[in-house]
Amino acid sequence: MRAMILAAGRGERMKELTALTPKPLLRIAGKYLIDYSIEALKKFGIHEIVINVCYRADEIKKVLGNGERYGVNIIFSEETEALETGGGIFQALPLLGAQPFVVVSCDIISDYDFNLLPKNPLGLAHLVMVDNRDFHPRGDYCLHDGKIFKGDTNTLTFANIGIYKPELFADCVQGKFRLATVFDAAIERKQVTGEYFKGVWHNIGTPAQITEYESLHLHAN
Repeated sequence: MRAMILAAGRGERMKELTALTPKPLLRIAGKYLIDYSIEALKKFGIHEIVINVCYRADEIKKVLGNGERYGVNIIFSEETEALETGGGIFQALPLLGAQPFVVVSCDIISDYDFNLLPKNPLGLAHLVMVDNRDFHPRGDYCLHDGKIFKGDTNTLTFANIGIYKPELFADCVQGKFRLATVFDAAIERKQVTGEYFKGVWHNIGTPAQITEYESLHLHAN
């Protein structure tokens, strides 16, 4: 199985921290932020990883190389302009192959077991959902009996972890678009499944969230 790590954006909410450093290379508790995603995928047996890059791409490529020091094989999907989450995956499809593939954002730190993802989703996508956080109180979607649907109450937050069939992007064209637009269309056709995860999950999107995670990490050790 192959995986993709989304790492092309600047990370505007990081403010001056990403003025000279790409978000994936910010240091968090002694590691590069993207290290957490790479190590998590490797831990659960995924060694073929595609990473999309755009902002300060050469720096990311230089640091990560071909993945040898992590014990994985890294292939980069370079974007001349940031294509957002959906467009970035669509461009990388030739590198991901014909089988379902895992996608995780580079700013996620979690102990989720990627082996729990269905190797062949019943629909076009399978999403991991977590409880809503203070920074995203409205959530994204609802989950009932393993099915994802849209609603206004009892919502959960998409954990930015999922497994997708290439066919999810069958109606897409090259360009900039959000992954949510692809999800919404598939959800409307009842082709998206999901699961609830209550373990460790952090979205490192702001300087405050870096500080919070490092404080938790310090006290845990």
